Amino acid sequence: MMTTWLITGASSGLGLLMTQTLLARGDRVVACVRRADALSALQAHYPSRLHVSCFDMTDSAALRREVDAAFTTSGVIERVVSNAGYGLFGAAEEVSDAQIERQIATNLTGSIQLVRAVLPWLRAQQGGRIVQVSSEGGQVAYPNFSLYHASKWGIEGFLESVAQEVKPFGIDIVIAEPGPTQTGFGAGLDHATPLAVYDNTPAGEVRRGIANGSFDIKGDAQRTVDAIIAAADAPTPPFRVPLGSLAWEHLVASLRARLAEIERQREVAYSADRD
Repeated sequence: MMTTWLITGASSGLGLLMTQTLLARGDRVVACVRRADALSALQAHYPSRLHVSCFDMTDSAALRREVDAAFTTSGVIERVVSNAGYGLFGAAEEVSDAQIERQIATNLTGSIQLVRAVLPWLRAQQGGRIVQVSSEGGQVAYPNFSLYHASKWGIEGFLESVAQEVKPFGIDIVIAEPGPTQTGFGAGLDHATPLAVYDNTPAGEVRRGIANGSFDIKGDAQRTVDAIIAAADAPTPPFRVPLGSLAWEHLVASLRARLAEIERQREVAYSADRD
């Protein structure tokens, strides 16, 4: 049976590949992009099953207006994929106020507002799935990505709570956490102006690694998209889906280290209780 999807950030990367994959299998897609002509060739190929919705994730009024129009026109949208986002690259001291505001407005506030906009519609149709494309960076942190991590850790915390709120309405949430994947993410980074004082620090090492392409990228974009779609279609979907061997290894190592640190603080934690 044909499924209808709404996908943000559908003009490039995982969003575009997911849109192409779903259309090829016979589904309908509401593809959300910033430029009206971004998917003109694809729309010409699938005129009856691809609807292009144009708005910027930082414009909450336009986002809500377009989401309402999409549900009104489509009738039912079973899957909502929050995929729009990008990376801000630079040490916390290096990034500008404007860069911070845009990063949070796009990755975090925009994703929050998308969820808020679709929830009334999903409740009214008595269920649906929200898929948040996060990152291993939603639970693991690296130098020079502090604001990107703030946005991803933030949206994951938001959805931890929302998932509990909407479960009674038949609404499931899936958080996809890809590791390093060949998607063009690096080429789309917003770079801060570097400070020389960070050259011989972990931030400088990461900067050089990005510049010379020495970081290991094992993730396959198509296989990542296929896994996200499979999770969204599962009868009982997982809440979190690590994608790629590096993502799994990094997440497991980070969580084990965090748990060990917390366990060492047991006596301190209990000492803060009232008698």
